[in-house]
Amino acid sequence: MSAWLLPESVADVLPSEARRIEELRRSLLDRFRVYGYELVMPPMLEYTESLLGNADASLNLQTFKLLDQASGRMLGLRADTTPQVARIDAHILNRKGVTRLCYCGPVLHTQALGLHNTREPLQCGAELYGCGGIEADLEILNLAVDTLNLSGLKGYRLALSHAGLLAAVVDGEGLTDNLIRHLHDCLAQKDRPALETLLAGVSGACKANVLALLSLYGSVGGGNCVLNRAAEILPRNPKVGAVLNELRTLIARLQETVSAMPALILDLADLASFDYHSGLIFSAYVEGCPNAVLRGGRYDDVGAVYGRARPATGFSVDLRELVSLQAVHSKPKTAIRAPWVYDTELMAVIRELRSQGEVVLQSLPNTAQEEEEFVCDRQLVQANAVWKVVPIGMNQEKLK
Repeated sequence: MSAWLLPESVADVLPSEARRIEELRRSLLDRFRVYGYELVMPPMLEYTESLLGNADASLNLQTFKLLDQASGRMLGLRADTTPQVARIDAHILNRKGVTRLCYCGPVLHTQALGLHNTREPLQCGAELYGCGGIEADLEILNLAVDTLNLSGLKGYRLALSHAGLLAAVVDGEGLTDNLIRHLHDCLAQKDRPALETLLAGVSGACKANVLALLSLYGSVGGGNCVLNRAAEILPRNPKVGAVLNELRTLIARLQETVSAMPALILDLADLASFDYHSGLIFSAYVEGCPNAVLRGGRYDDVGAVYGRARPATGFSVDLRELVSLQAVHSKPKTAIRAPWVYDTELMAVIRELRSQGEVVLQSLPNTAQEEEEFVCDRQLVQANAVWKVVPIGMNQEKLK
């Protein structure tokens, strides 16, 4: 086997893409900070008891596991950073009030989530702990929209749903948690035949109500508003009413607070994880990408396994995917060409220019210069014993 081959769905990140990823990472972490989010850096691997303490089956399957030769215990390479951040909030920081945390680092997946997806996403996200109100959801949604706008995505759609809707719809029907869990999975996959099979033994009204969720997709306003249709079709019980009212209030507040509002839709069948989310769910989609480019929502009590249940809401994105979807790549950075001369004054000028953020490329002797990341539009030349930065191609007579 060739020594240069990499595993399936694993790839090197080359200079141009790496630069764009790093620029986006810096801009996002700076934006998180002005919202008051503190950066944390959890370890890449942990004992599986801690890493997967409250994980659903899919996250367990996505996690690489290995034996720790130091302790003899099983370790896991993180496939999602949120459980680690929840552990930090619950067990290490242990603050009484609201805690805002953010992170950015690689995660590893045993299987790629799509045909062209990597198994090593660069996951960036923000988590807010300690507030169960709609205000926290609005803050996280505002930050999520800022994240997508900073990434340069155009024409994306933000889809909203609620993890409690299915349980509210089937309330009083006597369905087991296991059956509701399978219904969640089928709704998330939009698998109507599988839903009909699962619902074969329930009442006709219950079956119709669950299947109706598949059709509750579309606009948040106008005469065909999804929430209005849902209020007409779904059972008129207090739990369904509470979920629909929460979504209605949140949409109204969101439209009031977001300056660059994206296209907003409702997808009431997008219920995500049965064991994970507990309230609002949101996802962002962009044309040409089958999977969500951003996912988030409320996941109260996520820290319970670490001994401290707290309200929590947040989101995450894969920076590698966001950069691959950018419509316009940034132009190469301009640079200054300098000769390779053993000259103390020249080196002092180069150091000063670099301290000011200028890129200075010295021409190494007897080598060809290949540049893709930088464009040299200026050069350092010596005139009258003084090193000067001048445009490339300037007439040497003008320097005297």
